[in-house]
Amino acid sequence: MMLAATSSGVRLRLYVQPNGKKSEILGEHDGALKIRIQAAPVDGKANAAVEQFVAKLFGIARGSVAITKGQQSRTKFVEVSGLDLPTAERCLLRALADVKAK
Repeated sequence: MMLAATSSGVRLRLYVQPNGKKSEILGEHDGALKIRIQAAPVDGKANAAVEQFVAKLFGIARGSVAITKGQQSRTKFVEVSGLDLPTAERCLLRALADVKAK
């Protein structure tokens, strides 16, 4: 399950590849949104870049995004506060459609 509703917003499951040439969505991987992040996994830089990327994806403030599980793993769970499930699904579907169009 890539996206689920929570009491405060939504939870997103990510599969993250650090050290990319650019930050971008790659598609789906084992039930998660697969993304590439430009930052290196050193001193929390990749995690900060993931939070910023997710905030930009949904058009919300970075402070509304937090990695809640998987800080040291490629598979991460991200909580997005103040975002309802239908809106998150629309944003995600639009982003995935853009990837497939490339």
